[in-house]
Amino acid sequence: MTFDRLAARARALPPIVADLLVVAVVGVLTTADAAVNEPGYRQADALTWAFLVVSLAALACRRRWPVPVVCVTGAACGGWALHGHIGELLNLPVIVALYTVAVLGDRRRTLWTGVIAATVSGAVALKVGRDVVNPQGLPVLEMVWPLVPLLLGEVVRTRRELLAEYAARAARAEEDREREAARRVRQERARVAREIHDILAHTVSAMTVQAGVALDALDAAPEVSRQAMTQVRASGKEAVRELRATLSVLRATESTAPAPRLDQLDELVAGVEAGGMRVSLRRQTGGAALPAVVEATAYRIVQEALTNVVKHSAALHAAVSVTRDATRLTVEVVDDGPPVPPPAGPPAGPPADRGFGLIGMRERAVAVGGDVSYGPVPGGGFRVRAELPTEGAAS
Repeated sequence: MTFDRLAARARALPPIVADLLVVAVVGVLTTADAAVNEPGYRQADALTWAFLVVSLAALACRRRWPVPVVCVTGAACGGWALHGHIGELLNLPVIVALYTVAVLGDRRRTLWTGVIAATVSGAVALKVGRDVVNPQGLPVLEMVWPLVPLLLGEVVRTRRELLAEYAARAARAEEDREREAARRVRQERARVAREIHDILAHTVSAMTVQAGVALDALDAAPEVSRQAMTQVRASGKEAVRELRATLSVLRATESTAPAPRLDQLDELVAGVEAGGMRVSLRRQTGGAALPAVVEATAYRIVQEALTNVVKHSAALHAAVSVTRDATRLTVEVVDDGPPVPPPAGPPAGPPADRGFGLIGMRERAVAVGGDVSYGPVPGGGFRVRAELPTEGAAS
């Protein structure tokens, strides 16, 4: 069995059991040394055993009162020396007590304990004398030995503090990782929610308009009705495809469907025009490649703006403009609907039927470092304008 396993088992023992084991080991070693003294010196007597009993009894309380235990064991050790009893292990109880003071205290207490212990030990050595046989005969050495257990205890305590700090840092890092993972999950859910909203709101609105056209023309113009229903079916298939690609991120596999691009605006405009509204498209991007996330954001903003025109406006015409300059892409959608009356009072919150289209557009723009502004146009109509950076956009 390795030393590490023994140390681990010792640390796993209850404190009272560990203290009693320490007292037992120290008692056996100290008793063996106290029982036999050097020839010519005072042999063990009642006072010797009294000092031993007091030292061991105090040592059992070393965790609760470490400084008083040092005082008691130190007094017993000095009493042996002054009584004339010589032994190599008689200072073992005070060594354990000094170690406990350092390992359970702080640096300031260790420093003061070392100064006092060294001073007292040196004074006892001077009092006893410089007899070579007497271990207390060298004052300098006697001033040094109390510092050894204090230094060992300080090293052990510092190492424990470092390990505790490392464990706390690891726990904080794990908490940070969990918070970041939760934030990413919330962010991805919000993204999926925006995608689903944009897909369903646009497609269902267009299908509703096209179904209305089909119903109106069913008897008078069957061909027009047939074209409208064909467009409804195509829109439904496209919505299913986009929903499948969007929801795939919630499964174990990742989505491989490409994000919408600006060159798909023609199809988007054609689908809206199939419902009876005219849409003019102006696209000037310079032919240079744009970041995919910027193109997808611009496409979704145009899609949502046209959906709002179909759902909430009586406009007959909408103008879509996508232009690019050196550092940004500007997207603007304007319709010619009737003037929007000002609200009668302060809004209490978003209307229930308004949905989250404008909020989603702003969130998309902010996600890539841009912004969206919107509002009624003087004289009638509504404008949505987004400015998206083309350099350094978030991926």
